[in-house]
Amino acid sequence: MSLGEGEQPCREPLPPVVRSDRDADEAAPRVLAEEVPPDIDTADHLAADFGDPDARLCALRERRQAVDDLLSVDDRGRRDVEHEADEVVGVALQLEGPDGHTRHVLAAILTIGNELVSGDTENTNASWLARRLESVGVKVAILASVPDETDRIIDFVRREGARVDHLLVTGGLGGTPDDITREAIAAAFEVPQEVIPELAEDLRARFRGAPEYAARWAALPRGSRPLDNPLGGAPGFQLGNAWVLPGLPSEMRAMFDLYASELAAERPIEAWRRRLGLRESTIANTLEEATSRWPSVSVGSYPSFHADGPEVEIVLKSADPEALAEASSWLAEALDTLR
Repeated sequence: MSLGEGEQPCREPLPPVVRSDRDADEAAPRVLAEEVPPDIDTADHLAADFGDPDARLCALRERRQAVDDLLSVDDRGRRDVEHEADEVVGVALQLEGPDGHTRHVLAAILTIGNELVSGDTENTNASWLARRLESVGVKVAILASVPDETDRIIDFVRREGARVDHLLVTGGLGGTPDDITREAIAAAFEVPQEVIPELAEDLRARFRGAPEYAARWAALPRGSRPLDNPLGGAPGFQLGNAWVLPGLPSEMRAMFDLYASELAAERPIEAWRRRLGLRESTIANTLEEATSRWPSVSVGSYPSFHADGPEVEIVLKSADPEALAEASSWLAEALDTLR
């Protein structure tokens, strides 16, 4: 994208986007945003708190350029992208703000399965992924479960995938009638499914008892990158910013760990915790002051009630270790005066 009249080039432009799909010219995945973009959270989004207006304009121009480089879209799709670029300051991976600290990399988690929304199966995948993503510096913006219904999967992928850096999807990769995730993701990205011949042959060789059943797992959305499944059969796949993993917890965890380094931010999100035998109302003003003093630190309090009285757990989290250390030291001392 060329600069407009009077615009100055940004001092450190974003690196060029490298497309990873196998058939990029024919099958560029599209951002299919259908809703008004979310409000900017100044703690999470680059340039929202820039004091220098020129820096904000540079961030917006770079965001538009990155999107234009990544996508090859028709006029309708380009209008959607340009609207999103005009209205939302996206999160730039590994890009530092004026305070020298890396902004949050954001993720959405979607777990798919009738058994999850009915309560028949405990949704351990969502909680495990949220903790694991934090350990590699990725902040989860939303997690949700939907049944095995194509329209609901498409709606979530299009709506939330455009708002985050990584979309993690689990479930629905088997071979039974309710396993529709491959078809739904293909529809969400408006690409057909294509059998990857070498993957199909590998699956046939591994599953000699039901070779054609296993070979169906190789029909991935066009442009997908297969993801190895070290503990099972059905491969996962990556398409755009979507990472699709098995629903079986052991397989999901093993697959995620294989590729965690590709999702990681520059710094992990670290935590400080403390439990006190107090009510939340006693510490509310202190927590408000900590939130005001250290905006890059997330401050949470979680009450519980027991036979011997109330208890509250205070949790601080941040990818900025210095801010976390300062906030936790101050808060520990302030809480000691309330006991």
